[in-house]
Amino acid sequence: MTVALQEDMNSQSRHKILDGKKLAREIRESVADEARKLEGDGWSPRLVSIAVGDTDAAMLYIRNQRRVAEQTGIAFEERFYSEKVTQEEMLAAIRSLNADPRVSGIILQRPVPKHLSIKQLQSSIHPLKDVEGMHPASIGNIVYNELALGPCTSVASVELLKATGLNLEGLEVVVIGHSEIVGKPIAFLLMSEGATVTVCHHMTRNLSVHSRQADAVFVAVGKPQLITGSMIKPGAAVIDIGINQVSEPEGSTRVVGDADYESCQEVAGWITPVPGGVGPVTVSILMRNTLTALKLQRQHYEAQFGREMI
Repeated sequence: MTVALQEDMNSQSRHKILDGKKLAREIRESVADEARKLEGDGWSPRLVSIAVGDTDAAMLYIRNQRRVAEQTGIAFEERFYSEKVTQEEMLAAIRSLNADPRVSGIILQRPVPKHLSIKQLQSSIHPLKDVEGMHPASIGNIVYNELALGPCTSVASVELLKATGLNLEGLEVVVIGHSEIVGKPIAFLLMSEGATVTVCHHMTRNLSVHSRQADAVFVAVGKPQLITGSMIKPGAAVIDIGINQVSEPEGSTRVVGDADYESCQEVAGWITPVPGGVGPVTVSILMRNTLTALKLQRQHYEAQFGREMI
């Protein structure tokens, strides 16, 4: 895979923009080639999206997922459920998809209504169809360096760091944010690559002391422009996973990350923009996971029934 770096020709600083759109396109092209081969062998990838209740917050993500699925040759099906749906009804719907051999992957859109247990619903998705990499088994496998279906955002973030060309073995990395679905998996993924990882969070004292020592900083806390240029080691890579909407004085809004892009870009060696950084790569990783899930299911069926029976 080529290095997805775009020189910033409008600045005299040394920093490079980590172009998530370019890296995402490279991943999509690879996925599309593989999808065609699987289709030729009689295995058609199909991704099912589940959304519950008021889906306005999820619709942008669903549209992006559908668009990228179409670009890669993956069938995309949307299923919407009423806000009044019960936990048992949702569990039954997921079990039905688990049992359907035509379904390669299942993605549960967030948020869900408060009366539903997102953890139980996510755990009910079969690990072989957990293309988000959110099942407890998928998260746990990372500890054992089994990375077939890693969490999409975490994998995308690490892919962007790899795109810098930095040697991850021994690299000093700080991960700011320790959520179960982003921060912690990133730390384990990086450790599997040989990096030395420090995880910081809201109880960390002297955050800047840690971040200034890092060769790479990942930030995923949901706080607009928390990390500034003064908190970054010169030449470090900054992977910004935050997506925040902030209001301007004149009343307009704009999307910013957890890092202050303007100040960080003057210091960092590489930086991801928001938008256009981690987000596009995450959706492409979702499609790659869908093909990986299909191949794992194919192996399962062939082992169970024999190649000649399917």
